[in-house]
Amino acid sequence: MARDHHFHVAMFPWSAFGHMMPFFQLSIALAKSGVQVSFISTSKNIQRLPKPPPNLSTLINFVEFQLPALENELLPEGAEATVDITFDQIQYLKIAYDLLQHPFKQFVADQSPDWIFVDVTNHWTAEIALEYQVPLLFFSVFSAAVMDFFVHPEFIVGEATKRVRSSPESLTFVPEWVDFPSSLAYPGFDANGLFHGFYGSNASGITDAERFHKIIRACKAVAVRSCPEYESQYLNLLEKITTKPVIPVGLLPPDQNQKGRDQITDELWINTFQWLDEQKPRSVVFVGFGSECKLIRDQIYEMAYGLELSGLTFLWALRKPDWADDDVDALPSGFGQRTHGRGVVSIGWAPQLEILGHPSIGGSLFHSGWGSVIETLQFGHCLVVLPLIIDQPLNARILVEKGLAVEVERREDGSFTRDDIAKALRLAMVSEEGEKLRVRAREAAHVIFKDRKLHENYFDRFVDFLKLNYSLLDLLRWTHHSNRPPEMLLVSLDYLTSGDVGLLGKPALEIDQSRQIFSLQFAGFSPEIVEASAILKGLEFALVILGSFPAQWNLMPR
Repeated sequence: MARDHHFHVAMFPWSAFGHMMPFFQLSIALAKSGVQVSFISTSKNIQRLPKPPPNLSTLINFVEFQLPALENELLPEGAEATVDITFDQIQYLKIAYDLLQHPFKQFVADQSPDWIFVDVTNHWTAEIALEYQVPLLFFSVFSAAVMDFFVHPEFIVGEATKRVRSSPESLTFVPEWVDFPSSLAYPGFDANGLFHGFYGSNASGITDAERFHKIIRACKAVAVRSCPEYESQYLNLLEKITTKPVIPVGLLPPDQNQKGRDQITDELWINTFQWLDEQKPRSVVFVGFGSECKLIRDQIYEMAYGLELSGLTFLWALRKPDWADDDVDALPSGFGQRTHGRGVVSIGWAPQLEILGHPSIGGSLFHSGWGSVIETLQFGHCLVVLPLIIDQPLNARILVEKGLAVEVERREDGSFTRDDIAKALRLAMVSEEGEKLRVRAREAAHVIFKDRKLHENYFDRFVDFLKLNYSLLDLLRWTHHSNRPPEMLLVSLDYLTSGDVGLLGKPALEIDQSRQIFSLQFAGFSPEIVEASAILKGLEFALVILGSFPAQWNLMPR
């Protein structure tokens, strides 16, 4: 029957920290549930990840692959993640990343994990998973709304794409398959780069759209870092258009270090927190755009002038720009002197969670990346969003639609001025008009974003889904390949009909009482129908498998 072993999941995220960190947080949550996790990435990337809690270290195994070097120095020496390179060099990182399929295949052959969790880029995991009969799960680091915008299988590649996504302008409209009121669309100034980046060719030889399409087609389920309380319509739509089980795993709110700021030894940050202690509650704006958003000089300077013009107290965690000769050059001349006492700028690393959790922080000016949205709203801060790349513009649209954010106004070319920054900040932080926004942000924190019990419940259901579906699939393999007569497989009626877990997804169950025959369609697993004899026995069905398995199942012993 099903093998008696420790349940084992392999994680393989794309080499961007906006992807690796959610996969890492998912790994921590799985380990807390007793699941063995193999986290796969390159050596340098793994060295830059946080250390798991000591009590979970035996359950999380970091598997280091050596990133192959490319000819002609297409990548800088030591570059292993998107943060290490320019935007134009990402296509070359994909070439190197695709070469990791060879050590990954050997890993799967040797370790035989029970599930493989994949990201948007590693499409070749589909063939490896099929060859070794390991179910594939796509874990979305994006919201369900963003997934809905891009992954409709009929329109992501092929001839139909030319009708629906024929030009950058097509991204500025709400998709035709979104059948409820929505503002889910890109502004014109973001559409051109996004269109060519997603649908256009690149040096790797395969478009991002084709990568995404292959993964969605091959996966047995889609897990989303989200919850119905935030975006139920978008989650339901995602299941409808992909025809896959879509499981919200909760928001995976990051754990705050029990020691909090006491763990900080950097004297600069010790002094900064003492300065925060002196400020009024909810009076300080935190400004942070992370490491992936590489701001140009005009953007940083206008942001600085906008902070100065707003008159608000601020704490700005600024990544040193590549174009700046030194820290002084990164900001307008005299900015530090003019804002001394009411503003602090820290260039380099920042303890973001500890900052956001400080009682003097009341709002945040940031890029509206999904992970940062989750981190910020768990503290009930009002949001001022300035989206720059990939999913950020769509996240911003939804947040504004929900009354949780103010978006900085932009020109037709995407530029903004100091007046735009100051206006948005004052609206969100101090204006009477923005009071409704501030109230809604605090309500969202209380009802959704900081309700850890809510998200733990979703995650527990997700783990149940993984274990049930794997165990049942292994049981079917064993039954099919044994030289014994058909076996009775007892499966709980709750599992057959549950909307939360379901049998290999959410099945369509039809019962013919006269013949005591039912047809069970394994939603998201196979389009085929399996007929079985059904005997009602208490709260259980005794199933006798009739006939052969569909060829698509390719059920081989493991």
